[in-house]
Amino acid sequence: MSAAILVESLTGNTWKAAEMIGSNLEQEGWTITGLSKVRQPDHASIQAADIVLVGTWTHGLFVVGQAPWAANTISNLPAMRGKRSAVFLTYALDAGKSLDKLTHSVAATGADVIGGLLIKRNHLAEHTEVFADRLIGALDAEAGADARRDT
Repeated sequence: MSAAILVESLTGNTWKAAEMIGSNLEQEGWTITGLSKVRQPDHASIQAADIVLVGTWTHGLFVVGQAPWAANTISNLPAMRGKRSAVFLTYALDAGKSLDKLTHSVAATGADVIGGLLIKRNHLAEHTEVFADRLIGALDAEAGADARRDT
């Protein structure tokens, strides 16, 4: 499998999470076709990838108004039609419904979003490993369902 990773990061936590996810996937034999900023996407790496991972950070007040940063930019990514995607969102205290909002923004590009995960900034190693494991599990389950339909 191959993945392109698109990231928006303010303090570096989301970028670090993306690097850790990429490393976890590479340890499982995946190829990372590119790691780029959402605002400057590497279109070739997106096209070359089997799946596009999109990550950003939560902004807003601690108890209300949380949203994924760059949601409008993400929803206007042109090279996502027909691609499978998964999303991740870093946060400090409370992400509210930001993950749902990020999923909606990525789905607005035409991508098939197969899942997502909140990553707490002080649990990056643990949560990025969970993200990679769940992603691999979801794709394995999807492949198994396809194989059963073909028989």
